[in-house]
Amino acid sequence: MCGRITLYTEEKQLEDRFQITLEFPISKRYNIAPTQSVLGITKENGERKANLFRWGLVPFWAKNIKIGTKMINARAETLQEKPSFRHLIKRKRCLIVSNGFFEWKKDGNNKQPYFIQVHNGKPFAFAGLWDTWKQDDQTITTCTIITTTPNDLMSELHHRMPVILDREKEEVWLDETLTDVEYIKSLLTPFDEKTMNAYPVSTNVNNPRNDHVDNISSIS
Repeated sequence: MCGRITLYTEEKQLEDRFQITLEFPISKRYNIAPTQSVLGITKENGERKANLFRWGLVPFWAKNIKIGTKMINARAETLQEKPSFRHLIKRKRCLIVSNGFFEWKKDGNNKQPYFIQVHNGKPFAFAGLWDTWKQDDQTITTCTIITTTPNDLMSELHHRMPVILDREKEEVWLDETLTDVEYIKSLLTPFDEKTMNAYPVSTNVNNPRNDHVDNISSIS
């Protein structure tokens, strides 16, 4: 499960890191929740394109946008089995940019939130899928974050983790000419825990209205 993420790197650094041009402002966010906007990257005609996606996939055939709240994540192992995802894996892959994400570790009847980073907080990309939903005069582009089995670090917190791509895999994931589903799925592996760290944070992050830098401050 991946249900809360952050993004707080300066715009120029994001442009340089991901080879994109931002044509819209990116505000610093410390508690991005489903149905809110995330920074997504696609590739069109060989060029990377920055997008604002609504988090929570709404398939083009859906009758109601509310279905998106149930599709914030997609399991890597069953992408081809789900009608919502199987037609996207070949042609509608994206990167979803973040500085880190939150996970909750069960401790008896309580759940302690943890903040998880890669490379000490540098921006990275989740593997995602996207689709466009139209109804009447509404056109909304939405996305989902793919999850996989956890690495050793994440297994202490949860039985799933989001798929994080290294730079080489980012480029392959966005390759418009790549349609070999089995090869595409082979990219969806647990990230190397040696470059990750996790630490407990305040339960203030439980409320998505709390969106401030204190959310990523360690309480240990």
